[in-house]
Amino acid sequence: MPESQSPKFRRRSEARPDEILDAALSEFLKNGYGRTTMDKVAKAANLSKGAVYLYFPSKEALLESLVKRAVSPMARRAVEELSHGADHPRETLELVLRSIVELLADEQTLNVPMLVIREAPSVPRIAQIYRDEVLSQVIPALTAMLEAARQAGHIRDVDPELAVRSIVGPVLTHVLLARVFGIEPEDGLSIDRLIETHFTILFDGLLPQGSTS
Repeated sequence: MPESQSPKFRRRSEARPDEILDAALSEFLKNGYGRTTMDKVAKAANLSKGAVYLYFPSKEALLESLVKRAVSPMARRAVEELSHGADHPRETLELVLRSIVELLADEQTLNVPMLVIREAPSVPRIAQIYRDEVLSQVIPALTAMLEAARQAGHIRDVDPELAVRSIVGPVLTHVLLARVFGIEPEDGLSIDRLIETHFTILFDGLLPQGSTS
């Protein structure tokens, strides 16, 4: 059997896009998006530049693929959970936030949104890719869920779109404090206690007046 058709060769070929993406992420984080070249990515991946171009036609395609690989599945999962959520918004939000934070606790996954935050001010296309793949999916789903909860009388008459920022913001800040600044509780990220504490504070404010649950 020719080498190009051998199972070992096929496995190597199938793994190559991920190897290239790993190298690209490492170079983006080390040198910045603007100073990273396809030559540097190829060298980091131990490939020729031509081999890299077989899989990714541009540096932008590398970035888009990184977002799709790392966080697009998280966005799809969150939207799915929101569309089939429990009757009360607290249960649904706990499920969604727990899954998001657990994924962000993985350093390789977290590195992608951190790269976006760092580079977006100078490279607007980066922000657009992340917005299209992630934010434009999750934020409308969260907003719709809160609007349905408001209309059903489960929460107060609040602006659902602004409420989304109040719900997600503190949790993301908690992860950033831990991963960027090294500030975290003694027992680590403490996801269970974080969400319980956050939602106790949140829903005491969101529940309709006079409600206790």
